[in-house]
Amino acid sequence: MRRILTTLTGLSFLLTPSLTLAQPAPQSQLSELNGAEVIGKYPPPVEAEHSMAVSSQIDATKAGADILAAGGNAIDAAVAIGYALAVTHPCCGNVGGGGFATIHLANGHDTFINFREKAPEAATATMYQDAKGNVIPGLSLFGYKAVGVPGSVMGFERMLKEYGKLNRAQVMAAAIKLADQGYVLQEGDVRILAEGNADFDKQANVAPVFLNHGKPWKAGERLVQRDLAATLKEISAKGPDVFYKGDIASRVVAASKANGGLLTMKDFADYNVTEGDPLRCSYRGYQIISSPPPSSGGASMCEIMNILSGYPMGKMPAHSAKSIHLMVEAMRHAFVDRNFSLGDPAFVKNPLDKLLSTKHATDTRSKIDPVKATPSTEVKIGVAPHENQQTTHYSVIDKDGNAVAVTYTINGGFGARVIAGNTGFFLNNEMDDFTSKVGAPNMDDLVQGDNNSVQPGKRPLSSMSPTIITRNGKIFMVTGSPGGSRIITITLESILNVIDHHMDIQSAIDTPRIHHQWMPDTVYLEANAITPQVRKELEADGYHFTDSRPWGADEGIIIGAKNGKRVLYGANDGRSPAGAAIGN
Repeated sequence: MRRILTTLTGLSFLLTPSLTLAQPAPQSQLSELNGAEVIGKYPPPVEAEHSMAVSSQIDATKAGADILAAGGNAIDAAVAIGYALAVTHPCCGNVGGGGFATIHLANGHDTFINFREKAPEAATATMYQDAKGNVIPGLSLFGYKAVGVPGSVMGFERMLKEYGKLNRAQVMAAAIKLADQGYVLQEGDVRILAEGNADFDKQANVAPVFLNHGKPWKAGERLVQRDLAATLKEISAKGPDVFYKGDIASRVVAASKANGGLLTMKDFADYNVTEGDPLRCSYRGYQIISSPPPSSGGASMCEIMNILSGYPMGKMPAHSAKSIHLMVEAMRHAFVDRNFSLGDPAFVKNPLDKLLSTKHATDTRSKIDPVKATPSTEVKIGVAPHENQQTTHYSVIDKDGNAVAVTYTINGGFGARVIAGNTGFFLNNEMDDFTSKVGAPNMDDLVQGDNNSVQPGKRPLSSMSPTIITRNGKIFMVTGSPGGSRIITITLESILNVIDHHMDIQSAIDTPRIHHQWMPDTVYLEANAITPQVRKELEADGYHFTDSRPWGADEGIIIGAKNGKRVLYGANDGRSPAGAAIGN
């Protein structure tokens, strides 16, 4: 067996716009580069012959890689990583949140598992507004009223029972050990924990674990989480019933009731996972397999790619003024549709046939000026062609060709920043992903419509985009990222960098990013995303820019060939220094 491991250091990252870490290491300025010139500016991807696992935390990646080495398949490894991240990546990995899994099996079958959180039955459309109809700051972000019913435990069980080879105890063993015996903190882990220190100190059940005798943890120290270990042992032994109908649910509900939350035992007992077809589209001969509603990710990425397919993007230098212009205009139009036309399919009708049609892409291109920026005030619902109407990702491919992309979340960094009693895990603040009030921005500055209003039992619209790409029926790429509303453009850009600009997977992921989401009407830029000359040219054409710290943590894999043999190339995002790609 041959194992290759890399952990990238020296770059910091942003998991969601609310979780900001240190400044990145300086990079050389991008000139008007094509893909070949970008390659070589970043470390090479990890190579492996048989299988590959990539996540934002090295111990979690090891848990998945060990499962693969022991004969488990990609689904087994994905569940192992998911539980391990709940221990080693507490800002974002979770059993207190929810997410999505896109799965491609070696036999050609594709499926999508939706374990997104749900609103409690007592939730109402105006629950985050005061008597005058104003949004109450922080109410959907912090504390028990921000919490939706978690889905990860049931989602992992569905994945394992339907598509795994191993049993629950086997895939959870690593996570239990990491919690019970602890794991050694890296500098990247410590930077993440530091974002929550002020809130940890306020809670008697949190401070003893996430602070070291009242002081911040340091790299090289060992973090032990015995309460979480006990919870994981219960899940391992008794299955999801203990989480949704038994002891764990009762402790969460008791804490919620004591602190003004809405969760009930019935909310937990009524929770369900759904499974169905993923969303599909094609781009330049590749098939994109991604997340359907209640995620907006797959639909928005496909809408953008449908628009861009009408332009020769591969002939334009990456990050040139022309390519940035076309990408931003496509993003602008797609986010209008995302924010006002999409929602939980159990509650609203999503016009996917229209949004993903050739006609809609053609009509949208007709509204894009060849040079000038279109003000977002002129791109809105009711104006043609638009109708009226913290997080982590990991990727796995096994030796047989099964592939899994999982993005799951507790929304903001450390979610609602509360742990129920001695359960040991942070609860989500997923309710902020709903529309608290039409026209009022949420944590990600998204301005959304009625389709995503709060309703009992409804799942909030997400941007998570776990994506698998095939060509001629064979796996080509697995990708996805955290990053709030920026998940869509992060994942999109990694795909475009590979397909249009022929970058290797590490370069495609590490290249500085841009983002536009309709409102606010600004293009967000990572450092060195464009040259001063390109910026000046685009500003003259009507664009506005906001310089941002790095965001996202894309974890990607590509299958290629070397010397006539199948080779897997894995890449941990350079913005995620605690992460790793490990191949067998």
